[in-house]
Amino acid sequence: MKVTKTKLEGCVVIEPTLFNDERGYFFESFNTERFNTAIGNEINFVQDNQSFSTRGVVRALHFQKGDDAQAKLIRVLNGVILDVVVDLRPHSKTYGEYFSVELSSENKKQLFVPKGFAHGFSVLSDTAEVLYKCDNYYNKKSEGGIIYNDATLNIDWKLKSEEIKVSEKDLILPTFKSALV
Repeated sequence: MKVTKTKLEGCVVIEPTLFNDERGYFFESFNTERFNTAIGNEINFVQDNQSFSTRGVVRALHFQKGDDAQAKLIRVLNGVILDVVVDLRPHSKTYGEYFSVELSSENKKQLFVPKGFAHGFSVLSDTAEVLYKCDNYYNKKSEGGIIYNDATLNIDWKLKSEEIKVSEKDLILPTFKSALV
């Protein structure tokens, strides 16, 4: 596997080694030992989440607070998304900055997101199935979020404004400046 560091410390893009032949392809999508060696940290994933969405859906920007914070490993089973993470670690050099990468069933890339980040994605294909591993269980009392169109972050979701679809719950999320108070 190829591991590429991003501008946000601890956040990496992982590209698996593909084995192609006349039958199709094969790749190891996850191996605990190789993964932990590659990121230089020991992560124990305990929960898998999967979503299906249509073009224009923006699921963002979510995080878990305190002891319930989650590291995530995101990949796309079908379709194309723009995956976005925002550094929420107050003492980080990149606090308040975001990173985005296109993940697809074609490129097979995965994004590892350590604890301390908000995460979201937009669907760029007709439909997309997204699978992500979490190293901590979801706790409703610890959930937090930032509105997807926050002016401070100014994220380009790679969609026209008229095609963006956001849940009612995500439409009332606070701004970046007020989300962490």
